[in-house]
Amino acid sequence: MEYKIPKTSLTLMATVYRKIFPAVNTELAFWQKRANQIPNQELRTQALASIKSKRFHCLGGAVYALLAGHKWKEAIRFIVAYQTVSDYLDNLCDRSTSMDPDDFDLLHQAMIDALSPGNSIKNYYELRTDRVDGEYLADLVRTCQKIFRNLGEYDIIRDYILKLEQLYGDLQVHKHVKEDERISRLKNWYEANKEDSLSWYEFSASAGSTLGIFCLVSYTLGGYMTKELADNINNSYFPYVQGLHILLDYYIDQEEDKLEGDLNFCSFYDNHKQMKKRFIYFIEQAAKHVHSLPNSGFHEMVYQGLVGLYLGDPKVKKLEDGTQMTEDLLHISGKSARFFHWNTKLYYKFRKPRD
Repeated sequence: MEYKIPKTSLTLMATVYRKIFPAVNTELAFWQKRANQIPNQELRTQALASIKSKRFHCLGGAVYALLAGHKWKEAIRFIVAYQTVSDYLDNLCDRSTSMDPDDFDLLHQAMIDALSPGNSIKNYYELRTDRVDGEYLADLVRTCQKIFRNLGEYDIIRDYILKLEQLYGDLQVHKHVKEDERISRLKNWYEANKEDSLSWYEFSASAGSTLGIFCLVSYTLGGYMTKELADNINNSYFPYVQGLHILLDYYIDQEEDKLEGDLNFCSFYDNHKQMKKRFIYFIEQAAKHVHSLPNSGFHEMVYQGLVGLYLGDPKVKKLEDGTQMTEDLLHISGKSARFFHWNTKLYYKFRKPRD
């Protein structure tokens, strides 16, 4: 693949389907095979379930490999390994019976270690009963660390990616503790890290995405990272692009989260009108901030793609005001959003279930 970043929605889709998705599927097949070899039944079940049900996280995140130039395969290896850690730990916390914040914190130390090539591997399962995973989690961490050991400009992005990861890890701890403690913990955390333009639940959503990390690492692999660029990426992706990403994710899951009693950040808006207004705000701020980035057209396609992809999910039709919300957000987002929305609807119409 030449270092040529797609400039139109059509060429982006073609490159992703021709190059990116097959490479992602190869990496996921490797980790799925490793997951199958985990001795502990519960850990094996959660590792396999996270790959099967959340593989689209890796497929979507891997679009950033296009920013890594000739090292795009290394970027995919990192993105898939790091996102697999994230999805696996999310499953372990979701299915946990302990509700112990120290346990969740220790598990997510794996994500900090994955971004820190000098860190040693820990016993991440020390505070839970199920522990023997045949080095599955440790090897995912080592795979990420290996990418950074050969990265000359790692020092430029280190503080940025660790800060984004700290926010992500804190969110995972606070939202998985006992139900009656979650909101108070999240509000206190927000007060300690306040973003004046955001509510506590919008701040929480913005912390829950890995896109900023993928962007920073991919540009660094491409050899174009500077302090100024790292600064601009950080300020564009957190909170606006990441916030838009996770709010859309919560938006389409409202009904199932209500049925299962899960925390959904969209439920804290006063009404649909306010929620739509704030979604539009995130779209407008994402557009404004990515304009300062190199390859701004690529980043515009990313946030427009998020709008199109999420709102193309069949679950949206079941939501109150879902059709009108879709039309309004597509209108404000631009032509690429409509293109990705149309393609997503076609995908859901004709897709074949994966074993």
